[in-house]
Amino acid sequence: MRSVTLFFKIHQAYHLNSFPVKDISVQHSYFDLEATRNALDAAADNCYLPANEILLEQLKKYGGKFKICFSISGVTLEMMEQFRPDVLRSFRELVRTGYVEMLAETYYNSLSWLHSKKEFESQLEKHTAIVKRLLGTVPVVFRNTELIYNNELAKFISGLGYNGILCEGLQRILKGRSPNIVYKAPDNGNFGILLRNVNLSDDIAFRFDDAGWDEHPLMADKFAQWIHEHNEEGSNINLFMDYETFGTHKKESTGILEFLKALPAEVLANSLFSFTTPSEVLDNNYPKGIYDVPQTISWEDKSADNCVYCENMEQNNTLRKIYSLSNCVKAAESENVLDTWGRLQAADYFYYMHEGKKSLMPNSPYLSTENPYSNYLNILTDFEVTLIKYNLEKYKNQHSELHFN
Repeated sequence: MRSVTLFFKIHQAYHLNSFPVKDISVQHSYFDLEATRNALDAAADNCYLPANEILLEQLKKYGGKFKICFSISGVTLEMMEQFRPDVLRSFRELVRTGYVEMLAETYYNSLSWLHSKKEFESQLEKHTAIVKRLLGTVPVVFRNTELIYNNELAKFISGLGYNGILCEGLQRILKGRSPNIVYKAPDNGNFGILLRNVNLSDDIAFRFDDAGWDEHPLMADKFAQWIHEHNEEGSNINLFMDYETFGTHKKESTGILEFLKALPAEVLANSLFSFTTPSEVLDNNYPKGIYDVPQTISWEDKSADNCVYCENMEQNNTLRKIYSLSNCVKAAESENVLDTWGRLQAADYFYYMHEGKKSLMPNSPYLSTENPYSNYLNILTDFEVTLIKYNLEKYKNQHSELHFN
């Protein structure tokens, strides 16, 4: 048999308030909750609810022949619970079909793997807890923020008891080999690695509505034909993309939702193909090769051994600073402080510090200022100064409490 695994990534970061230098040590309002809710509402109304309705219909129609997988950050589930319980209910309904798997990930969509293994593990535990509480399932396959990956991560995740991991299938590492088989890391037993099929995933996520693309318009029957051409026995095609591709990044008028609705039937028209969950792929396929990644890669990776989240001075300075506050944060012994620190770790903020993204300002969806670095640095400075003052005062008055918003 040949199979297809559909992975959908869902993440919303808290929007940041504009925070000028003059506000440092004056006020501690970091997050724009109105903007955050508006962004969630837009994603819910344009993508989550209509796409979930389509998928639920297809899951019920095809039963065990059609299956899907979601990777939803803990902070997004938290937002759904607070602001859009109707959306949360729709995801619960999908999971209850028995044909949906949830991936494990960092709670805050953070870069903690690169900076603090202790914080990284803590966020995995927190993420598992909220998935279990809100969706009634326990993730057993891991996906790191933006598919950031290296050999060390595979060993670490294997040691935590997970069944496998998803990462980017880069041809410069594969060197002509297929991305559609299960691999393993060097010297890490038979712990399975699933690789994203970059070309087929990006055909949907990036090229679908490109009128200049020679394959435009992309219809479900054409795409299914491309899938059917991957006819190696035991192969599995991993299609991983942002869920907001369906209705937000690609508007309904492009035909993207109709594409999603038609895809299961077109793929299943070939009896040799089925849809499967990542756990089933790992259970049924022994690793057939080694995927050796000594240097860090991500799905934003191009040609260099790094990623766009941590390659310039501004990003590295702020990343080092936020994680250097770990002991100070823990000393505060406050859930509010811990959560604020976690929210500020979201990779989204560092992404918009990348040189190639600054031209998008001031339209960044996460930072309401023309300079994402200075705005974030002002917030981080206030957080650090306030935290130090609080911890000093805490020794004088054990009943004091600190709140950020």
